[in-house]
Amino acid sequence: MLRTLYAKLAAALLLLFSLLGLLYVAITLLSTRLYLQEANQHLHRGLARRLVSEGLIGARGEVDEAALGDIFHTLMVINPSIECYLLDREGRLLAFSAPPGKVKAKRVALAPIERFLRASRGGPVLGDDPRHPGVRRVFSVAPVERDGARRGYLYVILAGERYQSAFQALRQSYITRMSVGLVCAGLLFVFTAGLLFFHLLTRPLRRLTAAVESFPGQGPAPHGRSAAGDEIDRLEASFHDMAARIEAQMQRLQAADHERRQLVSNISHDLRTPLASIQGHLETVTLKSESLSPEERRRYLEVAMASCRRLSRLIAELFELARLDSPETRLQAERFPLPELVHDVVQKLELAVEAKGLTVEVRRGESIPFVHADIGLVERILENLLKNAIEHSPEGGVIRVDFCRTAGEAVEVRVTDRGPGIDPEDTTRIFERFYRVRQESHPRAAGCGLGLAIVKRIVDLHGGVVHAGRGPEGGATFAFTLPVA
Repeated sequence: MLRTLYAKLAAALLLLFSLLGLLYVAITLLSTRLYLQEANQHLHRGLARRLVSEGLIGARGEVDEAALGDIFHTLMVINPSIECYLLDREGRLLAFSAPPGKVKAKRVALAPIERFLRASRGGPVLGDDPRHPGVRRVFSVAPVERDGARRGYLYVILAGERYQSAFQALRQSYITRMSVGLVCAGLLFVFTAGLLFFHLLTRPLRRLTAAVESFPGQGPAPHGRSAAGDEIDRLEASFHDMAARIEAQMQRLQAADHERRQLVSNISHDLRTPLASIQGHLETVTLKSESLSPEERRRYLEVAMASCRRLSRLIAELFELARLDSPETRLQAERFPLPELVHDVVQKLELAVEAKGLTVEVRRGESIPFVHADIGLVERILENLLKNAIEHSPEGGVIRVDFCRTAGEAVEVRVTDRGPGIDPEDTTRIFERFYRVRQESHPRAAGCGLGLAIVKRIVDLHGGVVHAGRGPEGGATFAFTLPVA
């Protein structure tokens, strides 16, 4: 069974060379036969004309036996393989040089004779062989005339029975066997070279097959392979690219699964904490309602309410992040001045700012153009960043909001506080969902960190960039960009 491409190619090559060898031998024998016939007829074209004599056939159709005998004798001396026939005007045999009983036909077709007499050059003209009806041989012919009238023809078969016997013997000769042997040796050599060539051609395909069978876990693509080669090379390069993408997607799926598990763990923790607080304080109020003073009862209820608000905020952030991640999310973008929106958000958070004695400085640069964005989502960004700055700023501190136009067609907004700042290890991951900064550097840090994740998602939807770092006077700096209208 031919199971591999190499075996099928080898079998096809063997069949092709076998047919080619047979075709070559057949063409060689046929061309040799035709060449010998043409050469024989060309060399002896005028033989009958030189032998014929006037009066060979009388007025009544009688044959001059003496003259005809001289012709037969001359032909036997020149070439014993030649056969001579004397024909009348209708092509009927009057006399012949063959032994009695060998001639089986009674007449010869005149059409080839007339064509021979008309044509001076060209390919061999074949006529009837009276000794073998249905077989055609090369010949020479000349008209026999008497008193200016055509009485018949002297018809000479140039490749008679002896010639055919010699030609048959030629097929078994040493030269013939050597020629066939050389042809077979040449075909065998070319066949072997073809097998080697096919082996080299199918090597990339075998390598690709091994890579496909070992996928996944095949390792990196081999060096030096590119899409600049033939179809197999391009297929191999495409497969390795596809394998790399699939492995990257598998890694992302594994990371997503890990993130999902972490999400469940973080959500469980962040939901369980306020729920436990609410339950504990409400149970305390319920069980000790008679022994608690009004102030204590109010304090317990305020703690329970604060836990409820925290729980409500966490659930709202989860729903908001899920909505932003939805493929159906569409921006309601419009043209508006960004500094005015910042002032509106600062005024909305004025009570929280005054409660900690903070100062918010809005520094508007020169020629700040309008931006093209979703006002509601940009307001959400500013609220999250300013609330984050308010929460981490010390009492009496300063929060600064700066604007500038970038080299590209974008406006950058920078929010800076003077809080504990961000560690360099956290700057690259602080926008990840559910990432928690180290508690020893931020003792008040709590929650899943969904606020900054929401900020990054909104900025990504607008085609901008967001990053974090340390401010020039300590504290943290968060910056994001929005496209210019």
